[in-house]
Amino acid sequence: MTPDDLMADELSALLEKGEDGFDLAEVALMLASRDTPAAHVKPYLNHLKSLYLSVEERVESEGFDEPAPTPRQMASVLSKVIGDKYRYRGDEDTYDDLDNANLMRVIDRRKGLPVSLGILYIAAARAQGWNAAGLNFPGHFLIRLESLDGSRAIIDPFHDGHILDTPALRDLLKVVVGPTEELDFRYYRTVSYRDILLRLQNNVKTRRLDLGQMQEALDALKTMQILMPDSAALYREAGLLNLRLGHLSDAVATLETYLARAPVGAERSRIDTVVQDIKQRIH
Repeated sequence: MTPDDLMADELSALLEKGEDGFDLAEVALMLASRDTPAAHVKPYLNHLKSLYLSVEERVESEGFDEPAPTPRQMASVLSKVIGDKYRYRGDEDTYDDLDNANLMRVIDRRKGLPVSLGILYIAAARAQGWNAAGLNFPGHFLIRLESLDGSRAIIDPFHDGHILDTPALRDLLKVVVGPTEELDFRYYRTVSYRDILLRLQNNVKTRRLDLGQMQEALDALKTMQILMPDSAALYREAGLLNLRLGHLSDAVATLETYLARAPVGAERSRIDTVVQDIKQRIH
């Protein structure tokens, strides 16, 4: 069994446990290790433990009701620890750098994408037993903090964990989507750990493609397929990437899996034609 197979089995087993069965940041480190094979994971795991302990110590020093902090108190502690003490920042200068989507390199550089930084915020909050979750906000990853009484706050991990009120959310939406876009209840829905990791890996794939690293982009897609095995679109994308790489047999197998799962329509018919053309080339 190859190292990739072992990682795939381990990742699948973790996902089956459910979100209470694993640490989100530790799994993100597992994914990062695939792209950083020479790095040892243990120092990064120790860093996470130190980060979580620092949040716990900050809670104690603040003196608020530890079992039931308000969302604003949670946000304040996370910002002071992750932003102020550990100096994590959103990478606005080199946003498209591949390192921003690799949690090991994010920890090394203390900067990253909204989703990679968001993983640290969520993991640190969950380590305290707090209710923290990613949101289905388009174009920019945000986090919702919720207290025991149901009070909520939305924070931006890319900008030091600052709380965003409704006008700020509306302004952000118009920047990342377009000036005519308006807030919708869909954007306040929480997303699963699986969705967050998928979003992270999609950033890896996109940046690999931008760099012309087709095989590495395909590797990222394979990880995405582990995270979302029922996605027909991922099989389509992987099949077409195999075709670009000249892996004709793999392209046929992957695109046929897409055809078996895709709904009837113009795109399915187009891919069926592509598959028949590839088979003619093989024979």
